[in-house]
Amino acid sequence: EALTVATAAAVIVSVLLSLYISRRVVAPIQDMMRASLRIAAGRYDERVGLADDGFEDMDELGRLALSFDQMAATLERTETKRMELIGNVAHELRTPLASIKGYMEGLIDEVLPADLVTFQQVYREADRLQRLVYDLQELSRVEAGAFELDVQPLSVRSVVAATVARLHPQFEEKKVSLEIELPEGLPLVRVDEDRIDQVLLNLVGNALQYTPAGGVVRVQAHHEGRSVRLIVIDTGIGIAPEHLLHVFERFYRVDDSRSRVGGGSGIGLTIAKHLVEAHGGEISVASNGPGKGSEFSFTVPTA
Repeated sequence: EALTVATAAAVIVSVLLSLYISRRVVAPIQDMMRASLRIAAGRYDERVGLADDGFEDMDELGRLALSFDQMAATLERTETKRMELIGNVAHELRTPLASIKGYMEGLIDEVLPADLVTFQQVYREADRLQRLVYDLQELSRVEAGAFELDVQPLSVRSVVAATVARLHPQFEEKKVSLEIELPEGLPLVRVDEDRIDQVLLNLVGNALQYTPAGGVVRVQAHHEGRSVRLIVIDTGIGIAPEHLLHVFERFYRVDDSRSRVGGGSGIGLTIAKHLVEAHGGEISVASNGPGKGSEFSFTVPTA
């Protein structure tokens, strides 16, 4: 009788224990397996679902489920950005292509005269399209880290002078003042000259683009410990606070119509950010609001 009771009790305990293990171990694993299959099929909004317990109070399966959901959320954000990028690229390419097609149709239908002015307009749109393609290629390289820096000691003054020489005619044409304020005794910096020139051209060029005639753009530099901070300040249209966190995102525009008229691709600041970070520096932006100018600055290491 005792053996029978013990056997029955053992069977009951075994069944209950197997049910508990199935609910606590097997079922969550099966849920994750089914969710992973749905994610693999492209449903990136799938989640396993978690209890309200804090991370420290979770068991190993709970923590695994949390990690799984975080992975799924990251994949969903990546897919969203990919779709946005495709849409943005298509939109950016469509604008100059539509202009070129319109000009060509006008020439074919003899609505537009086949003169130098018309050909120059077609050329400008084709040039804009070429710049966009180049920027997209450059963005792809810098985001993938598929480039090498040719780092060497250079003076800040020589780097700034190269940018000023290239943009000075445009400043004169727009009647915007360009002021250089570099203190004596700045240390040499270890940079890739071409890449930092690309960053400065982008920042100073943007400052010129968004500063009206009669305004001022200043380029400054300060020594900060083991780095030098270069600063580009303008008296232009400024940036609203809600836009400051997004200006370095791909294709983000503070003023969409104004940027399109200026021919910007919307990815120059993204490229500049990656190039500065590749040097071990950081880039930032500040503004007191619309109409009050803006200030972009970045750091590079000293030699």
